[in-house]
Amino acid sequence: MKDIDKIARAIEADAGEALPDLRQALAEAQAGLGRVTTPAQMLLRQARQASGLTQQAFAERIDTPVATLRDWEQGRFAPPGGVLCLLRLIVRHPELAQELQAV
Repeated sequence: MKDIDKIARAIEADAGEALPDLRQALAEAQAGLGRVTTPAQMLLRQARQASGLTQQAFAERIDTPVATLRDWEQGRFAPPGGVLCLLRLIVRHPELAQELQAV
């Protein structure tokens, strides 16, 4: 567990923010349980949860096909850097997801 905490601190320092589910994901990966969850997947889930939107509605708000959003959430592909930046903003300011509807 000590190694997991050290790795998690390094990842969070690199991300510049706390990633609440990271330690659990690292522990599961180390134990070979479940599937590996990436920081990008966790960020996407946090942003969608903060917005309170379904996959379909969230995909529409960020002008992305819902299939692409699902691929990102399931870890098949990583969102591009600009999307990650938008997701961080939505996590910190959930009202932005509502403002995107007006654009």
